[in-house]
Amino acid sequence: MSAETQQNLTRTTMMGMVVGSMVGAGIFSLPATFANATGPFGALIAWGIAGTGMLMLAFVFQALAIRKPELDAGIFTYAKDGFGDYIGFMAAFGFWAGSCLGNTTYFVLIKSTLGAAIPAFGDGNTIPAVAISSIILWSIHFMILRGVKQAAAINKIVTVAKIIPIILFIIIVAAAFKKDLFIDNFWGGGSYDMNDVLAQVRQTMLVTVFVFIGVEGASVFSRYAKNRADVGWATVMGFLGVLCLMILVTLLPYGVMLRPEIAELRQPSMAGVLQAVVGTWGAVFVSAGLIISVLGAYLAWTLLCAEALFTASKYDLVPKAFGYENENGVPSTALWLTNSLVQLFLILTIFAQYAFDLTLELTSSMTLIPYLLVAGYGLKLALTGETYEADPSGARRRELIVGILATLYTFFMLLAGGLEYALLSCILFAPGTLLFIFARREVNLRIFTGKEILLFSLILIGAIVGIYSLITGAIVL
Repeated sequence: MSAETQQNLTRTTMMGMVVGSMVGAGIFSLPATFANATGPFGALIAWGIAGTGMLMLAFVFQALAIRKPELDAGIFTYAKDGFGDYIGFMAAFGFWAGSCLGNTTYFVLIKSTLGAAIPAFGDGNTIPAVAISSIILWSIHFMILRGVKQAAAINKIVTVAKIIPIILFIIIVAAAFKKDLFIDNFWGGGSYDMNDVLAQVRQTMLVTVFVFIGVEGASVFSRYAKNRADVGWATVMGFLGVLCLMILVTLLPYGVMLRPEIAELRQPSMAGVLQAVVGTWGAVFVSAGLIISVLGAYLAWTLLCAEALFTASKYDLVPKAFGYENENGVPSTALWLTNSLVQLFLILTIFAQYAFDLTLELTSSMTLIPYLLVAGYGLKLALTGETYEADPSGARRRELIVGILATLYTFFMLLAGGLEYALLSCILFAPGTLLFIFARREVNLRIFTGKEILLFSLILIGAIVGIYSLITGAIVL
């Protein structure tokens, strides 16, 4: 990309990329997903935990954008600078592979939505559904090859277009809201015991992570920013706006339907809620909004995936071939690998019993790894005092607290995902490490340090155990 267009993103454009990246499939599935687990009280606790944890992570991104402006690729450069080359590769690969899984989730939900009218699409993982998804996948692929700038402009328009149906949903359901019904649903049909509520909350944790993925959107494209300070502003403001939408979409349905009725709704459950309030046109309206939203989010995430691989090649973490740009300034090799992996995941969904839930939760687990490393890097800077040499404002103490909270949140979310998703993640990381090995050999650098060999050995063991568990049926896709 030429120097003239290299730094052309304004703060509103970057905020649009954050919102566009976060508002995708997840928000349209929230009513039934939460109602399956808990009631309004549990939902409030879940959003309180998730909102606070992810806000701390957003603050870490904001601080790092200012304190480490030379690390202009976001996610993996922070991990590399703080913890070494292989950890940096893990952050880059985890972000990339998790994002590809997220893109697969988008296609599954689109076809599940259309499946209400076209039985052949089923729940989004039938052969006809995968075939149509593949056509859409490669159509968008060739559009992006025409230029990142054009694709980013389309994403800005789509972001506005998809927010409108969500806001109208909130207004209509709020107008029909019944306080007595909300109170009846409040404890989720469980006991008034706090342990019961906390058990309900735990069931929602990976879902809340999934809907917040994309908070790093502005950071990944920070090298295109007109002003580095705008990166942090776009991250925090985009996050807060989306958080408000998520909470309202989750809570308002409890005021128009009973919890068991919401839980039984077909995904996207927002469509079923609006249909219960205004009739069939409500389901059609939300479904159309979902398709626009998901296609827009897919566009944003495809850009983020390709950008991650492209920049990782500049740091010798993946082969240099992924640093190639075509005549339109698009990292085309990275884009080809990205969409090829999405295509592979789409084919694999045919064999999954619950394709949407599987891809959603595995996406969350994979993406939490780079999030944890970013939070840990922010914490490390505050602990060591690096970049805080002159600190009259007490920023170091404030950012130390933020770093601790963000690190604890992402770590416990990984634990909440459970062993099953850790093993599935290892199955992806083990062969993915070949990219790192090839990259290091290209430039005649040592492949692993002693600690990195130990880490890779653990990943390899995890992959073997994961594959064995899949074969024996201990893990069911």
